[in-house]
Amino acid sequence: FPFSPFPALGCTVKYSGYLGNWNKLFCSSGNSKYPRLMKLGKDITLWGLEIGLLSMTKGEAALFILAPEYAYGQRGCPPSIPPNTTILFKVEVLDFIDSEECDAFFELTYEQQERLPLEKLLKVAATEREFGNYFFYKQCFKIAKDRYKRALSILGRSSSSKAEQNQINASKLLLFLNLSLTYLKLEHPDRALKYGKLALEMDQGNAKALFRCGQACLHMREYSKSQDFLVRAQHIQPFNRDINNELKKLARYQKEYMEVEKQMCCQMFNPLNSYG
Repeated sequence: FPFSPFPALGCTVKYSGYLGNWNKLFCSSGNSKYPRLMKLGKDITLWGLEIGLLSMTKGEAALFILAPEYAYGQRGCPPSIPPNTTILFKVEVLDFIDSEECDAFFELTYEQQERLPLEKLLKVAATEREFGNYFFYKQCFKIAKDRYKRALSILGRSSSSKAEQNQINASKLLLFLNLSLTYLKLEHPDRALKYGKLALEMDQGNAKALFRCGQACLHMREYSKSQDFLVRAQHIQPFNRDINNELKKLARYQKEYMEVEKQMCCQMFNPLNSYG
């Protein structure tokens, strides 16, 4: 079935396909902890499987028996699937992401995008962030970073309404925080610090932004700056385990640094050995 009338849904699914009475496995998503994101009608094209998946909700598992007309038809799919074969699918839906509006949005011209209502822009940006989150948790940090930045590009519009601008800024704040963490994972602490500071410009008392900035400075061995950010974060969330552990790590690094400095000073000022 080359054409699917279903919306552009992205889904992560664990699946196993069998022939006969569950006795011959012909396809599987494997044992991957992070199954790849697939689109209905593009990556998943079996008519019966599409219908089945659209009847499911996130977290649901199901068994489907697909007659040939809903599977591989009269021709089958040699050599794995004989002609006119009924197949069985065991599936579990891990997540759904509707990409239809995103796909449509990026096909518009810049002028058309600018004329869209804010609610539409915010929804598209939120979906792009969901895609970024999916790839982040799959540990595909470069792809996640690109999706977060794509979402930011959508939110470049300025608004004369304070209420609308607050909505835009709230969406941007989440993306700045996500980008800061993603750049830490990519081992680019300077960029992580940049996005952490952008988050702080929108919310000076954001403990997570302060924490990210502290982490970035610690990676860059800027211990004084790191301590400033982390202590400010601790004042806001004194019982946050991650913040307190980072402060302990900072104290350990500072101690090690001071010991190295002390050794270097001793070597520099140690009296020269005298000769006979």
